[in-house]
Amino acid sequence: MRIAVPSTDDRGLDSYVSRHFGHTPYYTFIDVAEGKVMNVEVVPAPYREHWPGALPEFIKEHGGDVVLAYGVGRRALEYFEELGIKVVQGVHGRVGDVLQAFLEGRLRTDEGWREKEEFGDRGCRDKRV
Repeated sequence: MRIAVPSTDDRGLDSYVSRHFGHTPYYTFIDVAEGKVMNVEVVPAPYREHWPGALPEFIKEHGGDVVLAYGVGRRALEYFEELGIKVVQGVHGRVGDVLQAFLEGRLRTDEGWREKEEFGDRGCRDKRV
């Protein structure tokens, strides 16, 4: 399984989950087999401006099966569904901690992420939660 996480910087598992999938500076891709991390790859975001479907295609091209993100727009979610990529929203914290919780089935999400000022203004103020 390959998990994609929008990240605030290029520190991989030590980075934090970015507040908005479409306005993140990096994506951390984590390869997991039998519950163990096999590889971590950090890729700079390919677009400053992007069109609907561009980022879901980017994730697919990089082999992503699952996206762990704080906020993802409705149209992007539709594209992910069409591509067969699972999206978990409301995810926050350090990437390594989020990944471990996800793998152990104990991931806690922020169900009210849509109402947060940081997400609504699309200004991409990546504050740690």
